[in-house]
Amino acid sequence: MYADFPQQADLSEQALYLLQQQPDGLPEYALLQALRKAHSSHLPQLELSDKLVLFRSHFVLFNALYRLRDQLWQTQQAFLSIDPLCIRLQPYVAGSQALGQHDPLRDYYLDEAHLRNTTGDDVERLLTSFWTRMHSGEEKLAALELFELQDPITPQRIKQRYRQLVSQHHPDRGGSQTRMQSINQAMEILQRYYC
Repeated sequence: MYADFPQQADLSEQALYLLQQQPDGLPEYALLQALRKAHSSHLPQLELSDKLVLFRSHFVLFNALYRLRDQLWQTQQAFLSIDPLCIRLQPYVAGSQALGQHDPLRDYYLDEAHLRNTTGDDVERLLTSFWTRMHSGEEKLAALELFELQDPITPQRIKQRYRQLVSQHHPDRGGSQTRMQSINQAMEILQRYYC
């Protein structure tokens, strides 16, 4: 798997190489481990059990992934779905995953000041906030309600329903941009739980 790994390439190109080998995608941690195993010089080679090292590795990877997503979208090669549980290349479909809308996560990861200025205490606060939100389960219920679905549900059913909603509400077909943003956000949430 690593014989052709582009050692001299930037992290975006290295991640693209690995994701092309995995059509079903990879969880973030597996992608990090694969990059480390391939001896990517862009990631700290320190123990990921240190929370600050883990944060910095995560940040550097997501910065590269968002840059890669922008590049792939602009050249109409693919859409890169970025989620910690499943990072996956998907076919480019004009208009269906528009990058023109405001994406606060993209803005965060492309601002390298966050990497430089985040301390160990900041990481601890971020982790605490994350687990509080994850345990609430409210976002999952809201996304299922918007899709008019109920558990138990399969990833295939979610994708089918997403396509139906896009065809009904896409602005190119007379739908609302705000409604499309809600549908896309709900899809991202459901992918986190069901991908």
